[in-house]
Amino acid sequence: MNTVTTYSPHSPHSPHPPRPGQDLTVADAMEPCDYRIADDSTVEQANDVLRGAGVEYLLVRDHDGRCEGLVTRAGLHPFLARSRSAEPTAISATRHQRGPFTWPTMGLPLAALAMRIKHLAVWPVVDEDGYILGVLTADRATGLLAATPTA
Repeated sequence: MNTVTTYSPHSPHSPHPPRPGQDLTVADAMEPCDYRIADDSTVEQANDVLRGAGVEYLLVRDHDGRCEGLVTRAGLHPFLARSRSAEPTAISATRHQRGPFTWPTMGLPLAALAMRIKHLAVWPVVDEDGYILGVLTADRATGLLAATPTA
């Protein structure tokens, strides 16, 4: 099991002490993601996993196991319609959400802002080597930040 150690950029001797909620990190809000698929898998295989698991997205990993991106049901739709009459399409050939990704030590307010700007509902969380640790959802980030008292 992977453990994540987080470090706060704020120290007790900082000239600007953190406001409540400002020391939350992505690690505080990230969730596990059990559904992953290799980037050389086909669109049809990804669709089968999505339907069978009842999930809306899959994390895509490369041949080394590093995060390559995220694919959604909606993103697969155009390729599924076209693939019935053509050769199978690999996930790596689709237009899907790709990096950069977030990391566990990133401040949660900054991550939530980046997700709003990029219009992301889900953002993969990776370690410093690019391996998948989990996901950050916009709903979870927003909910946790809203529940944190402000100064």
